[in-house]
Amino acid sequence: MSAILRNLIVHSFWIFSITIFSQCSSPKVESEVETDVDEAYSGGKEGTVFDQTANAFGNSLINLNSDEVDQFVIGNSFNRNNWVTAPSSTSARDGLGPFFNATSCSACHFQDGKGTPLNADQTITQSLLFRLSIPGKGEHGEPLFDPNYGEQFNPRAIIGVEAEGDVSVTYQEMPGTYPDGTSYSLRKPTYIFSNLKYGPMSGTLISPRISTQMSGVGHLEAVTEATIQSFADPDDSNGDGISGRPNYVWDYKTRKKVMGRFGWKANQSTVEQQTASAFNGDLGVTSTLFITEGLTTAQKVKYGNLANGGSPEVEDNIFQDVVFYIKALAVPGRRSLTDQQVISGKALFIKANCSGCHIPKMTTGKSDSPSYLSAQTIRPYTDLLLHDMGDGLADSRPDFEATGTEWRTAPLWGIGLVQTVNKHTNFLHDGRARNEEEAILWHGGEAEKSKQAFMKFSKSDREAVLKFIDSL
Repeated sequence: MSAILRNLIVHSFWIFSITIFSQCSSPKVESEVETDVDEAYSGGKEGTVFDQTANAFGNSLINLNSDEVDQFVIGNSFNRNNWVTAPSSTSARDGLGPFFNATSCSACHFQDGKGTPLNADQTITQSLLFRLSIPGKGEHGEPLFDPNYGEQFNPRAIIGVEAEGDVSVTYQEMPGTYPDGTSYSLRKPTYIFSNLKYGPMSGTLISPRISTQMSGVGHLEAVTEATIQSFADPDDSNGDGISGRPNYVWDYKTRKKVMGRFGWKANQSTVEQQTASAFNGDLGVTSTLFITEGLTTAQKVKYGNLANGGSPEVEDNIFQDVVFYIKALAVPGRRSLTDQQVISGKALFIKANCSGCHIPKMTTGKSDSPSYLSAQTIRPYTDLLLHDMGDGLADSRPDFEATGTEWRTAPLWGIGLVQTVNKHTNFLHDGRARNEEEAILWHGGEAEKSKQAFMKFSKSDREAVLKFIDSL
């Protein structure tokens, strides 16, 4: 990348930053921080930004030096802007496809936040992807990819290449009633694959997964394995009905099995690997970590000689800038800490043992990059472990050591700002829940007791729990 382009990107960022940070210093936010300083800093003193605007998930750590700010800005540029088909005059960004799910990282992670499953016309968005496999495991314990469509279904392709097909969804309303007589309804999705261009999907295991919030992943990578392991209770020795356990996955850089901590089933080991996997699976862009396109045998015969964007297509320095950008995203701070309903909701959240999996507080270990994330007391509300969530949420698709009913505990920090940033409140692995309340009511398996406790609360107590969650 030329020095001129680099300077233009950095200059544009500073103009943008001045606008954003001028919106972040409201007296209201400062007052809340002064009331309860420790709890307000969800991402630790170095990793929290008090921003309640639409950019709440897109701020950098507060103390980056000038070189790190440059790296953050450049990484954001390659995260935000579209990749194009090779060959192209914009050689730093070419190599899209031949199959892809989206043309940029931000197309799925809009404003570095959560995706939603449906467009306004009820078609499926780019934020919802579908992992595919067949029964069995590979040599490292990984899923066996579908022979006709590979690891991931790609409904989009570059010009001259037939996309893999179409996918749509229908929802079935499932009405229910709380013990106090209040009614609710959940929506159960059914996915329909059609117009398939590369053969049948016979016996294929399908796992829908929505894009997640990006801010905070650097913090979670800095949590030590020993800390995560301390939360595990695989045999439920304490008898509370919760038996979380880590996933162990293949690390492509160290060539060994390590603890997984990222993705809906904790199937990725590091932010670097998660990012390289997304470049490869979502954009069709190769990297040093994943140097080949994710084509099936038949697709390689048909499209293996198409022009590409180099080998790898995303240059190492650019890729590392993107990884740094993602790891250096700050977490938005807590709001409404002194609100009495929020305080009551927190007590009820703990009483229902939601905190048995959504662990409120932990301390990070040593972080080499960004170093500011070392020894931070953070409040992510996750244990990064796998839990059986029951048949209602099961995808029936194992992923390394995760079974078809297990999911990683989703972090809750920032959840109350999703509406502001992403203009929706769709949650869970496929976005089926239309708000936090529905997400709770979908909980089963190890979380069944907590869900039942929530359902037995009075209406005002349930509202208090939801208001507390909204404050995270």
